[in-house]
Amino acid sequence: MSPKPLILNLFEMNCVGHITHGLWRLPGNNRHRYTDVSYWTELARLAEDGGFTAIFLADVVGAYDTYGGSAEAALREGLQIPNNDPMLVVPAMAAVTERLSFGITFSTSYEPPFAFARRMSTLDHLTGGRVGWNIVTSYLPNAARNFGLAEEIEHDRRYEIADEYLEVLYKLWEGSWDEDAVVRDVEGNLYSDPAKVHRIDHAGANFSVAGPHLSEPSPQRTPTLILATASPAGAVRAGQNAELVFTHGPLLEKTAPAVRAAAEAAGRDPQEPKFVVQAAVITGRTQQEVDEKLAQYHAHRSTEGLLVHQSVPIRALEHPRERTIAEALEVEGLPADTPVGRRGTQETVGDLLDAVDEAWHDRFFVAGTPEAVADAIEHWLDVDGIDGINLRQYHSFDTVRDFAELISPILRRRGRLPERRGTMRRQLTGRDRLPTEHPATRFRGAFAGVGV
Repeated sequence: MSPKPLILNLFEMNCVGHITHGLWRLPGNNRHRYTDVSYWTELARLAEDGGFTAIFLADVVGAYDTYGGSAEAALREGLQIPNNDPMLVVPAMAAVTERLSFGITFSTSYEPPFAFARRMSTLDHLTGGRVGWNIVTSYLPNAARNFGLAEEIEHDRRYEIADEYLEVLYKLWEGSWDEDAVVRDVEGNLYSDPAKVHRIDHAGANFSVAGPHLSEPSPQRTPTLILATASPAGAVRAGQNAELVFTHGPLLEKTAPAVRAAAEAAGRDPQEPKFVVQAAVITGRTQQEVDEKLAQYHAHRSTEGLLVHQSVPIRALEHPRERTIAEALEVEGLPADTPVGRRGTQETVGDLLDAVDEAWHDRFFVAGTPEAVADAIEHWLDVDGIDGINLRQYHSFDTVRDFAELISPILRRRGRLPERRGTMRRQLTGRDRLPTEHPATRFRGAFAGVGV
């Protein structure tokens, strides 16, 4: 039996500080160049040469302002603010690559589906089908306030909106244009056959969209569907829709069965969704080099950045470690029922500080020489049952360069990193379009007879 191939994504964001807080300050780090298009083209070339499947672009549409009651700490840290639009760097990266795909995060909660449908179809055309959509519903309270809401939309309500959002998009992408609608008849002066382009006339609880879709059918029609989830509600939606599921390593054993069960209930092949986890790799040519990098990264990491990113409400660094969280809330004048992540209020501030730094000891973390790292990745694939990783970046461009130069050659020799070509969906599933059992395909041909 052939070795299980690795889906290898580079985890990125169009900002200075993504998830390795404080490390933008490392010597030689290029994070400050995120506003320069050459940063993205150089990164894309490195990733493609290193056998990466995709660059996975995270995004938020708000600032982290729970810690200390403002965005002050996030701004000091450069923590996902400033940040720029992830979609706009994709054409530049696609233009200098042939195989690399791009996963783009976009929220269903705040912007209308019609405009987003066109933007994604445009990217699918420009990249030759090398794009996927990471479907999120947004979770920052500040994001809600940026779009005219007084407070964050409740979790399950966000998913209800997302369900209808997806329905609208599926109608536009899969049903609005027939497969043979584009004729390109020069002599007959007929580009598109009007009888084969349809309104969708969607009228729902949240959206009203007439159509037709403004873009002609793109290589994938519907971009590759990715869903990041750690919740039961998210697992159900992932099973119904996602081709690639991004989940937290500690939750893999709960999330994967829930997703597969939901996929089967929706009439899909339960083995169809593939699972990627965030993973961290630190490597070097010798163990001494690895140890030096690890020490340097530890020295530059920011615990305050971790607290900000996890929306911890208390200024934990200003409290004695032995003080309970309940006492810290009282000292800062915060309500006793203020949520502090997954920590109980009788736990100590020290417990909290130790927990927020847990990524350095995560299940999918490895620091070692190239052979040791390759062994660990194979263990993740064969024993833990994942399909791929979103590689955490400690240094741009050393993280991707180290992987490309030191680890990828080993994984290639072991049959774990085959060369993939074609659309993103073809690289992951062997086909360009969604299979007929996917819920989106029920809109193929559904609007026949509906004029424009």
